[in-house]
Amino acid sequence: MQALIMAIIATIIVSSVGVVFAPNVLHIMGASDEVVREGSIFTRIMLGGSLVIILLFLINGIFRGAGNAAIAMRSLWLASLINIFLCPALIKGWGPLPELGLKGAAIATTIGRGMGVLYQCYHLFWNKKGTINLSREHFIIDFPLMKSLIKIAWPATFQFIIASGSWIVLSQLVAKTGGEHASAGYQIAIRNLVFFILPAWGLSNAAATLVGQNLGAKRPDRAEKSVMLTAKYNAIFMTGVMLLFIFFARPIISVFTHSPEDMAYGVQALQILGAGFIFYGIGMVMIQSLNGAGDTKTPTRINLLSFWFFQIPLAYLLVKVFNLGVVGAFIAIPVAETFLALAAWYYFKKGNWKKVVV
Repeated sequence: MQALIMAIIATIIVSSVGVVFAPNVLHIMGASDEVVREGSIFTRIMLGGSLVIILLFLINGIFRGAGNAAIAMRSLWLASLINIFLCPALIKGWGPLPELGLKGAAIATTIGRGMGVLYQCYHLFWNKKGTINLSREHFIIDFPLMKSLIKIAWPATFQFIIASGSWIVLSQLVAKTGGEHASAGYQIAIRNLVFFILPAWGLSNAAATLVGQNLGAKRPDRAEKSVMLTAKYNAIFMTGVMLLFIFFARPIISVFTHSPEDMAYGVQALQILGAGFIFYGIGMVMIQSLNGAGDTKTPTRINLLSFWFFQIPLAYLLVKVFNLGVVGAFIAIPVAETFLALAAWYYFKKGNWKKVVV
């Protein structure tokens, strides 16, 4: 409950800033005046409704930590299915629903995720058969507990800021280097990457949970075995996705756009990004396992080094110095992710995470 209270406070700040400065954010990202006009309302709705996004993932983390990953999975399925139906319905105006265009996509996403959060809250507050049951007395603010949570969480939070910030910088570089067609193709490729990477992300979260539970049971050997087994299966799965992206990039991208320019950039991005999928899978498992052990500072340092001191300088070097254009930015991503995976593997095998006391 203390984590939920802090999340709500943080979200109010983020949402307020996002709603007010949405056009400025798009301008900073290199969007044209037309894109800013069309996209500002979308951005305001998404950032204004970010509470449901944050709660969806935070509460899922609570259930996964309690070993009940099924509820987390079902809440995401519910949110996604509602979003999948409402998105085209509100964009195009199916039946009695209004035709809202781009704004409809933001509303659909917010409603879908909001329904997922309501499903989670039912199990968190009202379903007394669950592992975790929150009641009225848990709403009392506990500052010492909040301080403890912040101490553990700030490095992990910083990890996401580091990673997200680097993706924003690369998106800006692609937009300014290749224009709107390059940006559109790149974003389509990224969306597909994020979708196909979700099973690997789920396995990585499972590894983190197993590490925490086995360390709590004084079984570091079993924790390490769980991680290595998860890494193996993740690598196998990601190999399949890598081959899919390399050889079937054009049919995949063609589902999302019929513009020849967007498609050309999208296919190129998907093939190059897909080349590093094996390392994405291994790196995710190692990073999440270190986090699950409570060693959140090591992954933070690895992320900072990999993304800000390696990926971004490499992207600018390839784009600006070697004149590779947007291809240089695409190449920097799998190269940096490979570096991250190797670094995370090294620190995991060192075994210092076994001695962390939470």
